[in-house]
Amino acid sequence: LLPPLLLLLLGRPGLGAPGQGGSTWSRFARLPYPQDQLFLHDTFPDGFLWGAGSAAYQTEGGWRQGGKGASIWDTFAHRPATPPGAAPPGPVGGDVASDSYNNLFRDVEGLRRLGVSHYRFSLSWARLLPNGTAPPNPAGLAHYGRLLARLRELGVEPVVTLYHWDLPQALQDAFGGWASPVLPRLFRDYAELCFRHFGGQVRYWLTMDNPYVVAWHGYGTGRLPPGVRGGPRLGYLAAHHLLQAHAKVWHLYNDHFRPAQRGKVSIALSSHWIKPQHMTEKNIKECQKSLDFVLGWFAKPIFIDGDYPESMRSNLSSLLPEFSEAEKKYIKGTADFFALSFGATLSFQLLDSHMKFQQLESISLRQLLYWINSEYNKPQIFIVENSWFVSGTTKKDDAKYIYYLKKFIMETLKAIRYDGVNVFGYTVWSLLDGFEWHRGYSIRRGLFYVDFQSHDKKLMPKSSVLFYQKLIEKNGFPPLPENQPIEGIFPCSFAWGIVDNYIQVDTTPSQFLDSSVYVWDVHQTKKLIKVDGVYTSKRKRHCVDFAAIRLQISLLQEMHVTHFHFSLKWSLILPLGNLSLINHTLVHYYQCFASELVRVNITPVVALWQPMIENQELPVSLAKYGAWENTETVQAFVEYARFCFTSLGDHVKFWITMNEPSVKNLTYTAGHNLLKAHAKVWHLYDKEFRRSQKGKISIALQADWVEPACPFSRNDQEVADRILEFDIGWLAEPIFGNGDYPEVMRAWLHRINSVDLYNFHLPYFSEDEKKLIQGSFDFFALSHYTTTLVGSEKEDAVKYDHYLEVQMINDITWLYSPSRAAVVPWGLRKLLKWVKSKYGDVPIYVMANGIDDDQNMVHDKLRVYYIQNYINEALKAYTLDDVNLQGYFVYSFNDKTAPKYGLYSYVANQYEPKPSLKHYREIIGNNGFPGPETPELLCLEEVASCPECHFFRTRKSLLAFISFIFVAFIVTIFFITYYSKRVDRRYK
Repeated sequence: LLPPLLLLLLGRPGLGAPGQGGSTWSRFARLPYPQDQLFLHDTFPDGFLWGAGSAAYQTEGGWRQGGKGASIWDTFAHRPATPPGAAPPGPVGGDVASDSYNNLFRDVEGLRRLGVSHYRFSLSWARLLPNGTAPPNPAGLAHYGRLLARLRELGVEPVVTLYHWDLPQALQDAFGGWASPVLPRLFRDYAELCFRHFGGQVRYWLTMDNPYVVAWHGYGTGRLPPGVRGGPRLGYLAAHHLLQAHAKVWHLYNDHFRPAQRGKVSIALSSHWIKPQHMTEKNIKECQKSLDFVLGWFAKPIFIDGDYPESMRSNLSSLLPEFSEAEKKYIKGTADFFALSFGATLSFQLLDSHMKFQQLESISLRQLLYWINSEYNKPQIFIVENSWFVSGTTKKDDAKYIYYLKKFIMETLKAIRYDGVNVFGYTVWSLLDGFEWHRGYSIRRGLFYVDFQSHDKKLMPKSSVLFYQKLIEKNGFPPLPENQPIEGIFPCSFAWGIVDNYIQVDTTPSQFLDSSVYVWDVHQTKKLIKVDGVYTSKRKRHCVDFAAIRLQISLLQEMHVTHFHFSLKWSLILPLGNLSLINHTLVHYYQCFASELVRVNITPVVALWQPMIENQELPVSLAKYGAWENTETVQAFVEYARFCFTSLGDHVKFWITMNEPSVKNLTYTAGHNLLKAHAKVWHLYDKEFRRSQKGKISIALQADWVEPACPFSRNDQEVADRILEFDIGWLAEPIFGNGDYPEVMRAWLHRINSVDLYNFHLPYFSEDEKKLIQGSFDFFALSHYTTTLVGSEKEDAVKYDHYLEVQMINDITWLYSPSRAAVVPWGLRKLLKWVKSKYGDVPIYVMANGIDDDQNMVHDKLRVYYIQNYINEALKAYTLDDVNLQGYFVYSFNDKTAPKYGLYSYVANQYEPKPSLKHYREIIGNNGFPGPETPELLCLEEVASCPECHFFRTRKSLLAFISFIFVAFIVTIFFITYYSKRVDRRYK
């Protein structure tokens, strides 16, 4: 939960009034970042209504059964859309759809399984009144009577829509549908029939659904039934009649049925959300106008004053019909609650582009709820339709649907808890797959899967059923222990580090090292003139000559880190790839840098090779002839490593053979050679250098966590396991495991090579090579930045990997960086537990962990949050999971070498510490997150370069006293000698 002070900063809307919603955009632009974007773990108020919905035409089918008359959707769907004689591509409209008319108990069983408190469904006007008017159809009355009776048995509250777009065709033919002023009276008569027959069992009535779509696309653009292209004037006229019809029905219920039935009546209004292209007053006004033209068109007459928004009046002139004063009074207040529909039906689909007024459409339900609250006098809000969609080919694992659902429900919770919006119910759309209006069967929105080609139309629960079921049981997202930060500290020996891919190399000396002799011409040119043939003795270069080293060391000291990780440049040290040409100046620079780090008690952690874009950071001669595909590169790497151990080993005790080799860019042959090169270098160090240099060495792998998109899906779990083996296990298993590639890799490649005619060959190691590679490590070093979600069902072709048959999914409730990297701290803990479970109690170093930021991000807050929470998850792994974690390194040192990732910014040749640096330094100073109950840990300071200095460092007070006595003794002797000599002279 956000702290009370933060809630106070958020503010609550005052009394609503037309135009007050305009403050919404500026308010949400000022909310605290990133706290306001974090997932809210909390529950909904007691008694909150959870439900699912459907519409008659989308799911019922039975279009000619039980005496049902034709609707405008029946007619519209049966228009010839294919060439004469061609078979239709699939089911026709809603003729059969989900066949709910013949499977009433099937649907209700789905509701029972979900555990919902209410079910929203619509009555088919054409089923109850086949001609649109009396007499009623007994079979239709009996059908809905059975449904209501069954709902009552289960204790499920019905929320009944009188009109969900399926006007009887007879009324369209006879009167022109909603373009006629006769329709409001006929709609009242239909409503009276429903109230009389069903009102005793219904507490919540909705007169109609989404009048914007009915009027604008039914009678204006003609995109939807009845397909009348009457232009804006007829669209506004149809809307005028819809408002009148709604008001008539509300007054009918209020005057004649409410006293006995005690129900409530409203209208389901649909809306989009819109955000300004730029936060200017003009753009915000355009956003307000956009909402006026879609939602306000119907909401303002009903909830405020009985008339259209002023922005519509001033812009549309004579196009917009007029209400008389009596009509305004009659329409005003004709809703007992605000019924809101938000999601895939309107957003990005049926919203006319010119009604965006050149602003940007968005899907922020929370901001819309706040706007409604501000604009319409804080009404009680009932979300009667909300969700997104998945592809029509998706069967069971509808991860995309789940994460949109999670986002919308979480935003509703934030609107209630943070913004003071009175939302009392939520309805998922829809209970089961059906006919999706203008998109037909190309998408699915149901919790339950329906095979439209099957005869029995069984309901198959998707993963979203389990998600929604558990959410209802818990009444939201209650806080869980694993979501809470813990208190505690790391051991004294814990390595606190920082990473720089490549240190800034500047070999320009800072001292005047020219051995020539110069004369200063003070009379004429005022310049130094070189004296030919005259030279002084030339002194050796010293490390203090490199000003760049001093600057970087001082910046590192400011961080209070104990370790600094950087990579050498193989391509510059040995430009030809062998020892025939050595860059001694650069080697000397590296020697100086490492020795200066050791001098200030910072341990250098040095990688021999890190791939970069250009030539993979290999010497050109090696990159040109196959790079790691060429076995000669293996031996060249061994010789290069020998040279580095010899040249730098006195100062470097912490080696990385290869830092973050990218498996995404490796062929299987290259990976094979790379593993052999690593192993040979490890054995080289172990046999020839370890005893004298007393260091340690391993490989550092990039290891982002992979999570199944549907946590309840076995298929998704198998995909996640497969990706982990291909991304991490490929290089880890031979070294830390059994000396060979993961069995999952071999089995998968065998499968796709035989089935899909691929030709991917994973090489085999000889027994000697397995022995060479297995165990070639001293620790497990990993770089971790983010977590990804993967699924088994193809949903988005752009994010689908055909080779591994994996669908990448986004959880849109996660926090994201400017580069769209997900901030998922718990992914690090899961990864560390996975490494332990796979490879045992191996010492682990998180060798790089960081996030990009943006210059516009206020005070570096995202990185502060990132570092705080990722380190806390690392602490959980260490203390709760008993992971042998020995170090943590932040990526990266500065923005100059890693733009947007640094703890130091770099502007105008100056380094400036960011707030995240100070925060990291504080965590280092505390050695974690100590609390009141954390036992105090006294760490003895170690100076590796001078063990004998420990005696003096721990006895500073004694040394000071001895020094004082020594100085006093010297001064005393001086004065005695001095005065003795004066006395001697005086007597002489």
